[in-house]
Amino acid sequence: MNICVGIDLGATRIKAAAFVSRSGRLLSRKTVPTRDGEAEEGAPAWAAGVRSVVAEWEDEFEEPIGAIGLASPGLVSRDQRTVAFMPGRLNGLEGFDWTEFMGRTTGIPVVNDAHAALLGEVWQGAGRGLGDVVLLTLGTGVGGAILAGGRLLSGHIGRAGHLGHVSLYADGVPDIVRTPGSLEDAIGECTLDRRTAGRFSTTRQLLEAIEAGDAGARLVWEKSVRDLAVGITSLINVLDPEAVVIGGGIAQAGEGLFGPLKAQLDHFEWRPGGHRVAILPAQLGEWAGAYGAARLGLQWEERT
Repeated sequence: MNICVGIDLGATRIKAAAFVSRSGRLLSRKTVPTRDGEAEEGAPAWAAGVRSVVAEWEDEFEEPIGAIGLASPGLVSRDQRTVAFMPGRLNGLEGFDWTEFMGRTTGIPVVNDAHAALLGEVWQGAGRGLGDVVLLTLGTGVGGAILAGGRLLSGHIGRAGHLGHVSLYADGVPDIVRTPGSLEDAIGECTLDRRTAGRFSTTRQLLEAIEAGDAGARLVWEKSVRDLAVGITSLINVLDPEAVVIGGGIAQAGEGLFGPLKAQLDHFEWRPGGHRVAILPAQLGEWAGAYGAARLGLQWEERT
């Protein structure tokens, strides 16, 4: 049958998905706890968890797993074998060689989790078949990824795609990477308490207040969506994508987000010849990273 597997290593859960390599048909999905800070048989518990999932599938399907790809937070090394920079959590992840640990003769490529999510959406989700796509994930922070000419952009040291850290206001408050007035701080839930003077901590609460007729909440949301539209307009001008895919928890607002966002883009977007960039809701949800990791594993195997 020839099976490929994608692993998405998260802070609290590991998500794994197995596919038929040739067709991309989904065979199985599993989740196991990450257990950050614990050890098992001399290895980090999260590494042992990944190995256990792969072994279980080999027993279940009665054949060796073919390609494997792994998505992870952090900046990935240039050879795509390890995470080069991931301070503060997942102790032991920096420099951890998955190919060596799993005893693989073929490599296990590692990819940033936001980059993997875009690969997943292009493979089997909202961006299926597109070659120029921008992904924005709106949640506590704002993540992102870029596909240009069918090629995932990682940049010189892996920073490419950190789209939440573009600057909207040069005189704004610096964000966590010192970018002043960033897109992340304009719409991410990390600053919602500050933006609403302590009234709200989640976008759901904010939107519920708007539904109840709260004019102050509406003003905050309108400004946030306007700032998002300005950020997307800038990304369109720089990258010229076919589509912008938007995922993350805030995207669950549905038409409450996409309706006003598209209205704002009618004011700001440059549309030569009437060309409008498609704004698409992500389709794969929390599984996008695992799907994208599997796709990368297949591409890696094809190259080698």
